[in-house]
Amino acid sequence: MSGDYDAIVIGAGNAGLTAAATLQQAGARTLLVERHNVPGGCATSFRRGRYEFEVALHQLSGIGAQGQAFSLRGLFEGLGVADELDFVQEHDLYRAVVPGRYDVTLPAEWGAATDALEKAFPGNRARVERFFDLVRNVAFWQVAAMRGTPAEQVDPVLFRQALRPVEDVLDEHFTDTDLKSVLSLYWTYVGQPPSRMAFQDLATVLFAYFEFKPWHVRGGSQAMSTAILGAFLRAGGEVRFHTAVEAVLTRGGRVVGVRLDDGEEAGAADVVSNASLPVTYGMLEGTDLPGAVRTDLASRRLGVSGFVLHMGLDATPAELGFTTSTSFVNVDTDHERTYASTRSLEPARGICVSSYDVAPIGFAPAGATHVSLMTLQYADVWDGVPADAYARVKYDYAQTLLDLVEHITPGIRDAIEEVDVATPLTMARYLGHPGGAIYGYDQDVTDTWQFRDTERRSHVPGLHLVGSWSSMGGFQPTLEAGARVARRLLRARAA
Repeated sequence: MSGDYDAIVIGAGNAGLTAAATLQQAGARTLLVERHNVPGGCATSFRRGRYEFEVALHQLSGIGAQGQAFSLRGLFEGLGVADELDFVQEHDLYRAVVPGRYDVTLPAEWGAATDALEKAFPGNRARVERFFDLVRNVAFWQVAAMRGTPAEQVDPVLFRQALRPVEDVLDEHFTDTDLKSVLSLYWTYVGQPPSRMAFQDLATVLFAYFEFKPWHVRGGSQAMSTAILGAFLRAGGEVRFHTAVEAVLTRGGRVVGVRLDDGEEAGAADVVSNASLPVTYGMLEGTDLPGAVRTDLASRRLGVSGFVLHMGLDATPAELGFTTSTSFVNVDTDHERTYASTRSLEPARGICVSSYDVAPIGFAPAGATHVSLMTLQYADVWDGVPADAYARVKYDYAQTLLDLVEHITPGIRDAIEEVDVATPLTMARYLGHPGGAIYGYDQDVTDTWQFRDTERRSHVPGLHLVGSWSSMGGFQPTLEAGARVARRLLRARAA
């Protein structure tokens, strides 16, 4: 084989980038292969007219304050890119709106959020405080258990509460439907409604944003991806863009390299795949798919994708009425009904609104703002749309997102200067993910770390799995996963 390496990384998404940089900086000769012409996967941006549009980052968790333990800053410092990144803090978790029922903004601080909830829903302070105590405890002990703390040393609260549905835990703490609705809105960041979302997942997300605050990156997530790629290249790594891996080659049941789409073969004892599990295992050549893998894949379901309306608006956030960087606007408090609508083309029932110029990241010119509206949606609802009707249908559907956001920004349509629409089919095309899935597989209870450990074991020696398809989805989890898997690989090589 030509061009032998110590490791080959497939895909320059979040996990692929941190894996490649970690390996190369440790002295492992690494080739990074990416289908697209830029690094980042979901962590990219693109230009339309005077505006640059952030593709997918709504809120970056885990940054924390300078020196805060267990934060992403430590990862970026280890990769040598911390000084290249300028983080922009959001001071609120989100604004939650159901027209005619509530309009509540949650500050990114436990006590202030408690005050805001008590003001909006009087008489619930003690209940909110007990709920937040439970959130902190479950999040803390989940991290401890995942880091190897023996079960007998873990507080039983984790075993009692972690896998319960969010809906059940909220019902146990509150009677106010609106209050429960406000507290559960981060379910869209996991893609599972409160009746199916494991409480440990909501606890982890709330804890991450309360303790480490929500952030954006000046220059967008593309700046972060470019910085990590730069660290990889400075360490001597090699990257090939516009290049796909056609096959993962094996000999004697073990990985020996890859074949690229131009027919070239590159050898390596270790291949790290940031591609989806179905695609990764589908590329295996020279060995039968292990039975354990077949069983695992057959028991999982493709996760949800998203429909996104990107807009460049010729007005300031204040002029438009945006008061927070992140807002959730829903037609009602029935999140189960909203989740069910993700499998149809009925008008959007809930949107996540990102206004990137309340705390500017530099993507809009002076006096303007960049906003994205996102709703969850499964890709199969688009399969039946005829090609000649696709553009009309997607822009008609986009109007329903605008109808919702006008509850907080009346007249927003008059300010639209640039617009771009991405459907689940767009996600599938650019990410290479089956179904355009943005979080990997459906992240229900059966897909939690207690029941799956595909990140640690691919069942094919020399093949290592990283990213949202082998662990939890989202920016922080995948950034951390790439470095974690790379360090594990390095330790195994040194043993």
